Amino acid sequence: MSIRNAIRDRMDALHPKERELAAYLLEHPQEAVRMTISELARASGSSTATVSRFCRAFHFNGFSDFKLKLGAELAQQLAQQPADQYQDIVAGNPLPQIVKAITDNHIRSLTDTTRLLDLDQLQAAIAALHQAARIDLYGVATSGIVAQDFYQKLIRIGKAAAAFSDPHMMLTSAASLSERDVAVAISYSGETPETIHALRCAVKQGATGISITQFGSNTLASAASVRLFTSSSEAGMRRGDMASRMAQLHVVDILFMGLVSEHFDDYVPRLESSYQTVRQYTGKEEEHSR
Repeated sequence: MSIRNAIRDRMDALHPKERELAAYLLEHPQEAVRMTISELARASGSSTATVSRFCRAFHFNGFSDFKLKLGAELAQQLAQQPADQYQDIVAGNPLPQIVKAITDNHIRSLTDTTRLLDLDQLQAAIAALHQAARIDLYGVATSGIVAQDFYQKLIRIGKAAAAFSDPHMMLTSAASLSERDVAVAISYSGETPETIHALRCAVKQGATGISITQFGSNTLASAASVRLFTSSSEAGMRRGDMASRMAQLHVVDILFMGLVSEHFDDYVPRLESSYQTVRQYTGKEEEHSR
């Protein structure tokens, strides 16, 4: 599951006492969700300060938030059947099984990501995007495709936005941002150097930094003031960046829908205008009138 995968992935980067706590949590997750912070500290041989620091490192809003989300994850795992797990690429798989596997993977990715989303962070991101004079979108490889998708959505509602995948252009644009602007950085791992550098540069200029990464402790999320997470349970499917791409697009769609819905009178007329303009200049309107 996502939380425990994130802990496993970051074990080597933790301080010794945090590593002991992580090992206990991975071995005794059911017991941990029923403990107080003091009980967990004693059982894991750590301290309440270590537990609090551990929760912050994984971007939880304290120990209670961590327990709540871990408990929900454990409950979901018990309800799942083996077929609900992510399925990897298999040599010679019959086409009907491939269709089912990819569909199941995408549904699972969206479900896991929805469970991880923090509504307060989503609201903060929507507010920042609405107020932004300019929006930079950073992402390379598959994450660059997601950035382009978000760019196409934003320009349809009249937002001044640009998407960058080239590392030099990311930095060039980031260096010209101000406190009136927003930089959205997208990276599944949260450790893509080019994207991290660009976001740090943008934040240094005063821009609001929004990250979209896999759930857990990672460098890109730590550099952002608004952190949005996607499922981190992809495992072997990373070969094709399939489930992670769907999860990132899911977050982008939620941001866009939330932005337009909350500021309906501002954006829907622009959305309608862009739609009608495209119809007019591509001949669709003329064909429709015949």
